[in-house]
Amino acid sequence: MGLDVSLKDTAIAIREDGRRIWRGKCRSDPALIAQTVRKHAPEPQSVVFETGPLATWFFHVLKGEGLPAICIEARHAQKILGETLNKTDANDAEGLARLAETGFYKAVRVKSFEAMLIRSLVAARTQLLSMTTQLTNQIRGLMKTFGLVVAKSKGSVFEANVERLLEGYAELAQIILPLLE
Repeated sequence: MGLDVSLKDTAIAIREDGRRIWRGKCRSDPALIAQTVRKHAPEPQSVVFETGPLATWFFHVLKGEGLPAICIEARHAQKILGETLNKTDANDAEGLARLAETGFYKAVRVKSFEAMLIRSLVAARTQLLSMTTQLTNQIRGLMKTFGLVVAKSKGSVFEANVERLLEGYAELAQIILPLLE
């Protein structure tokens, strides 16, 4: 069985013994997909889908529903699916179902939700630090235009230095101080 997952809908193709059993579409909710799959194939051998933004969620929910979920590398799948003349979600699902049937794929290891939480925390922290640095540099640049050079500092010391330099520059303070909040 193959799933071509997108944010809104997932195309589903079910094959058995070299022939198509069922082909359709379902809202991209793995629990709903599990119900749909069981209706048309009570005991599938494998449920194959590509890596992507929803892959971790799909993998764990489908596994939790008792389905043999297999996530494969999208680039590997695209090399094979790229040969399809009429590229549609339904045809991609069909191609993935054929891959599942032949076993001609390499499964990837899907990280746990706990590992993804840690990864998300690190990514959010990195982004926040980058935004803070960018904003600090923006404030420094704006103030240099008016001959106000902020001493190298961070956090509350930086804010205090900026506020001290802005004394007597009411119009500029109206622009800069909201950036510190």
